[in-house]
Amino acid sequence: MIPLKSFKLGKRVKGYIIASVISILVLIILITKTVLSRLDENSTDIVLIIVFIVLSSIFIYKSVEEVIKCIVVLAKRGYIDINIDEDLEELIDDDVILLKGPKIVVIGGGTGLSTMLRGLKNYTSNITAIVTVGDDGGGSGVLREDLGILPPGDIRNCILALARTEPLMEELLQYRFKDGRLKNQNFGNLFLAAMDGISDNFEDAVQKMSSVLAVKGKVLPVTLEDMVLEAELENGNKVRGESIIGEEVIEQDSRIKKLKIFPEDAKALDDAISAIEDADAIVLGPGSLYTSILPNLLVKDITRSIKKSKALKLYICNIMTQPGETQKFSVSDHIKVIFDHCGRDIIDCVIANEESIHPDLKDKYYAEGSDIVNLDIEELEKLGVDVVKDDLTETQKTYVRHNAKKLAKIIIETVMERKMLYDRNKILEYIYLCKKIKTRDN
Repeated sequence: MIPLKSFKLGKRVKGYIIASVISILVLIILITKTVLSRLDENSTDIVLIIVFIVLSSIFIYKSVEEVIKCIVVLAKRGYIDINIDEDLEELIDDDVILLKGPKIVVIGGGTGLSTMLRGLKNYTSNITAIVTVGDDGGGSGVLREDLGILPPGDIRNCILALARTEPLMEELLQYRFKDGRLKNQNFGNLFLAAMDGISDNFEDAVQKMSSVLAVKGKVLPVTLEDMVLEAELENGNKVRGESIIGEEVIEQDSRIKKLKIFPEDAKALDDAISAIEDADAIVLGPGSLYTSILPNLLVKDITRSIKKSKALKLYICNIMTQPGETQKFSVSDHIKVIFDHCGRDIIDCVIANEESIHPDLKDKYYAEGSDIVNLDIEELEKLGVDVVKDDLTETQKTYVRHNAKKLAKIIIETVMERKMLYDRNKILEYIYLCKKIKTRDN
């Protein structure tokens, strides 16, 4: 059954075609009248005719443009079949299409970010991941303290997510030593630390590692400065250090009131700012609100650039609340925290889960102080944020995660509908992405 929405779209196509035909006829009559008119006759009439000719030409142009958009949307929904010549399709390499894909900047940290990147790289190579460097726990924290380098863990995960490398190489770079003085250290972190030793700076080391692993896109630390997180709790106490913030929130039974970074005037990388300025879409998350997403936004250059950008600004909300950070949070609570720290004009649309999870899993999470993030659409509308909702869940053993393939598809479709469709220079890329989405669905 064809949805009512598509009937309306079909009527729009017919309406624009009829309007175009009428405008063309009017244009022909006006041009003929102008040609046949003698210049010594009423000059005012001639000026009016020329004005009408210009207006008719503009209307025809806009009508044709709208017809093309409507046809492309109908094709995407499967009601019109646009066939591209097979010989031409074979000539255009998949990598070439990916290079012409939408420019997407993703901002965050943690495993959620790298998981999403694995899905996104199937639709575009124009990805820039801007990654937090506030981590001071685990193996990354040890290397940070011993070698004075920025924490490599989240950056390593993003590089591997975007890499075109053999499974064995990825397994090697994710290997964690089990014994000896290197116990609990990750080989990939050591590789990046060694690369830092032969590079001009940490940014250069990241780019060299990315080159070795043939990364699609670019991975950037948000800053090269030694970032430290400090949380002010509602009880007035201050907690410094990313790795203990959550623990202290639980122990003191006091929620986070405000997050700060030190140095407060940390400078963002120039490449990060350039990527934001050129982006078609900016994606915040998924990831820990206070320790993965906000630290990047508290780098003032980053937030200032996002607000200036004309890109579509998306926030990917977590599926479950996080003990020590977002207990009892709804989707709108996440947005309010970002607005409180960074101001508005930083999020246009939120992508959120609308489905429940298996009761056994729900009980397990509830016992750990976690629950499903409530999707409160009315509150989001009051904040002026659009909502894209779907079942985004995927169960991995005893954990609930974002379904990377589905999330990537939803992000791309949202960018296509709200950004690419209105750029006539990207109609061909839009059609190819439609075909790629349809192919992956099959």
